[in-house]
Amino acid sequence: MQKLTKAEEDVMHLIWEIGRGTVSDLLEKFEGEKPPHSTVSSVVRILEKKGFVGHKAYGKTHEYFPLISKDDYGRRSLGDVLRNYFDGSVTRLVSHLAEAENLDKDDLEELMRILDKS
Repeated sequence: MQKLTKAEEDVMHLIWEIGRGTVSDLLEKFEGEKPPHSTVSSVVRILEKKGFVGHKAYGKTHEYFPLISKDDYGRRSLGDVLRNYFDGSVTRLVSHLAEAENLDKDDLEELMRILDKS
């Protein structure tokens, strides 16, 4: 699976949010200043070339939909972070999260429950 740029990820999150929709539907979901229609259309076409998005044509209108789930992309991205920043060590990753994110007792207990099930 190819990596996505920040702009591609932003648009992909909107596609995951709406499920199916046109570029105009995606533009409605942007908060703040909206990018030009042509920019979003270009990003969606790149996502399609990368295999993240499919489309169905209705005349000149294209309805886009995700081909890769948000969970699958998240797992892949987390795996990349684990390998590239924590030398593949889950212990180092969890330790970093516990310290950097100031996990509270409930979060740590939940992690322990998950680990006990494994």
